[in-house]
Amino acid sequence: MTAPEVPVVRPDDLDAPPVPDVAPPGGLVGRVVARVLLAAFVLVLGVFVMGPLVWLAVRAFSGAWTFPSLLPGEWTLHWWRQVLSDQTLGSSIRLSFTFAPVVTVVSAVICLPAAYAFSRYQFPGRRVLLISLFATNAFPKIGLFVSIAGLFYSLHLMGTFVGVVVIQVLGTVVFMTWIPAAAFASVPRSLEEAARDVGARPLTVFFRVTFPLAAPGILVAMILSFLASFDEAQGTFLVGAPTYVTMPTEMYTLVLNYPEQAAAVFSILLSIPSVVLMLLVRRHVMGGHLAEGFQLR
Repeated sequence: MTAPEVPVVRPDDLDAPPVPDVAPPGGLVGRVVARVLLAAFVLVLGVFVMGPLVWLAVRAFSGAWTFPSLLPGEWTLHWWRQVLSDQTLGSSIRLSFTFAPVVTVVSAVICLPAAYAFSRYQFPGRRVLLISLFATNAFPKIGLFVSIAGLFYSLHLMGTFVGVVVIQVLGTVVFMTWIPAAAFASVPRSLEEAARDVGARPLTVFFRVTFPLAAPGILVAMILSFLASFDEAQGTFLVGAPTYVTMPTEMYTLVLNYPEQAAAVFSILLSIPSVVLMLLVRRHVMGGHLAEGFQLR
């Protein structure tokens, strides 16, 4: 009778005990330092962005404010009444709200057909023309405006309504061409072809199918063009002054000849349209319509 075999246990067959995951002290300290630095950066950025706006808001309602007081000694609406009742400042406000819609409509009439052509057709020089639209923003605008002023003198457009409209349209071409072109390009051609198959004419296809689907991108382009016209100062000052003085060009006079409180009030009035319109279209801007406009091929 043979003895039973005794199994031999080798060291490799033994299960090693689990090793607890212990983060090295250096890694934990590094993460804490990174979070602290990130929080400090966000705080500094917030102060950098919001600080001037807070100062404007406080200054617009302040009366006497002397050092070293952190807050004004009195609060008043006097400067608001003064700005709103000033005929010169009131005229600049009316002109700004006159030029901006006119420039937006003129820019749309000129640029939207071009945007549709860029999105739907391939033709020689297409990419060169698309890139050349950035020429107005690729160089210092004051040099461009001086050159245009020489041309406007020969055409008798200096100090005219048409001259100011033309100079402001130049700043809207990029927005009103690239973004709508991307919006038109995003409309599936199959939808347009299906509409044609059932007998729809080209204009019917455009207004019933293409335009409604591209409308959000076009709306973003029109809002940005409106704001670009509303905030344009250098070209308007060079071509329109002293006959046509809009709100941005009037800021030069306010800074030099008016109290700081009046300039603060006027700055808030100048920023209100931008804030309101950007809030209205924030969903479309954050949704990618603005970014898509710069991804055309």
